[in-house]
Amino acid sequence: MASPRGREDDRVPTGRQHEAAGERDAGAGRRAALLEELSLAGRAMSAATVMFHATVAERLGLSATEEKAIDLLERFGPLTAGELAKRSGLAPASVTGLVNRLERKGFARRIAHPSDRRSILVEIDAERVYAGMAPLFTDWFGSLQELYAGYTDEQLELILHFLTEVARRQQEATARLTAGPDPDR
Repeated sequence: MASPRGREDDRVPTGRQHEAAGERDAGAGRRAALLEELSLAGRAMSAATVMFHATVAERLGLSATEEKAIDLLERFGPLTAGELAKRSGLAPASVTGLVNRLERKGFARRIAHPSDRRSILVEIDAERVYAGMAPLFTDWFGSLQELYAGYTDEQLELILHFLTEVARRQQEATARLTAGPDPDR
């Protein structure tokens, strides 16, 4: 029912309208709670991931950054230093030192670019990388396979979309931090 001034928003709510407003408030409260739980779960996953990879890196005599650079080179094939910088979000000058360390430790090597004689590619030493890393990931990958088995293909597609989008956004955030001024300098 409209108010004497004819405005809908001045109406006195009916019982159903109170109920609908309560459902909206409960829905908003549930969403806020879910978003908070997602944030906490994301932080827990991030911490677990960092600690796992730091442990793997330590076992191999690498820094965490070196271990993740090996992952990028393994997934995307030989890359130029510039491409590695772009994929990692690290500054190009940092990548030069990173590649030097990987090469010195025997996990990567520089090779001539097959189609551009002016360019150098960085590739992993696959034998060394797989011999060192595969045993460290076997248990973890088995555990993931057990987890995946509990989801439908549609649920896995949703999870894949979410993780891909989170990774993309975090890479962009890393690039912005790398490009922006350091507030402590």
